[in-house]
Amino acid sequence: MAKHAAAKKEAPQSVPTHMERNVRAIAKLEHEAMQQRTPADRVSDAITRVAGSAAFVALHGVLFTVWITINVGEVRSVPIFDPYPFNFLTLVVSLEAIFLSIFVLMSQNRAARLGDRRAHLDLQIDLLAERELTAILHMLRALCAKQKVVLDDVGTDVKDLMQETDVSELASDLDKKLPA
Repeated sequence: MAKHAAAKKEAPQSVPTHMERNVRAIAKLEHEAMQQRTPADRVSDAITRVAGSAAFVALHGVLFTVWITINVGEVRSVPIFDPYPFNFLTLVVSLEAIFLSIFVLMSQNRAARLGDRRAHLDLQIDLLAERELTAILHMLRALCAKQKVVLDDVGTDVKDLMQETDVSELASDLDKKLPA
């Protein structure tokens, strides 16, 4: 047990594993996306983050309760400034809802753009992986042929997989078969 722990400590950590490189690359992309936000995006994200919190809901609950309590005459030391049906409160809440909706939409649009960018990156990586796997199948078949390995029982799946994938044809087929 001690030998294993010592060997583990002595292992060089200078060369990162492929997973560590991937995590760093993803973190770098995310960091760059955060840095490229416009000032309006930063404000929108901050407001959305605050407005989406439990503290924001609790604060509004307290404020509305105090407002209504004062304006129904329960607090005699404070004059009624917005009598029932609380028109001023309705105005304030409506304006707040309008602006919060705008900020949420701005944040969602930015998140959608980032999601689209990630989806395009995923598609590019998937297409490269598909081409690499097709090439590997061709090389494997060539090695089997050179070593005189009979491939009678591999079936039609392997033959189909050795064909280049036509992305346009695949997308068209998906469009036809998926519900609208």
